[in-house]
Amino acid sequence: MTKTPTASIRVLPDNPDHHLWNNHGTFWCHYTLHFPDYTKRRVRQSLGTSSIDHARKLRDQILSRAQKGGAL
Repeated sequence: MTKTPTASIRVLPDNPDHHLWNNHGTFWCHYTLHFPDYTKRRVRQSLGTSSIDHARKLRDQILSRAQKGGAL
């Protein structure tokens, strides 16, 4: 059994801002990690930008690493 968490990432093609949240002008990325022991952890990470274009690029990098089980 793998001990690596699985990222729960739902991509909606008609919503380019999925997993993004604007908190008073700063974008955050949020997703859920599911662990082999049936626990889960919500991850919310500040992207440190007010630019939606830059936030989307950073989000894509974070979610790509999360799906591969890499460092988050």
